[in-house]
Amino acid sequence: MAFQILLNFFLAFVWMFLQADYSGITFIIGYVLGIGVLFVLRRFFHRRFYINNVIAIIKLFLIFCRELITANIAVLKVVLSPKLHNRPGIFAFETTLEKDWEITILSNLITLTPGTLVLDVSMDNKILYVHAMDIADSEESKREIRDSFEKAIKEVSR
Repeated sequence: MAFQILLNFFLAFVWMFLQADYSGITFIIGYVLGIGVLFVLRRFFHRRFYINNVIAIIKLFLIFCRELITANIAVLKVVLSPKLHNRPGIFAFETTLEKDWEITILSNLITLTPGTLVLDVSMDNKILYVHAMDIADSEESKREIRDSFEKAIKEVSR
């Protein structure tokens, strides 16, 4: 991915020099044209087209923002309710992620979401122990994490 980004910057600078116009607009036009050239030549690269990774990263960020807002609202409801009816609990989330950085990102995203906290990761990096402030069904929570964060991280890394 890094090679494709650098090559795209190089093509944008070449476009600027060929146009003899060193403005930002010319660079952006060259960058967009470079994306088109790289898209046409994408079968010659060993990794997938880097724009797909950029889109997947943006999608992961938007999923995190959505989860952050909904978790904040849920925590706010619990805090502002006159009687506490929350059911805190710890559950084991078995992940299919393999790389250390993927597991770290997943752990950080879970921890940054209000109401949840990753307490520990097993020695084989396959199980995350998650504490939830209000958990009605642990299987539902596992499914939500698997369908949102874990799926989006897989899209970024593969």
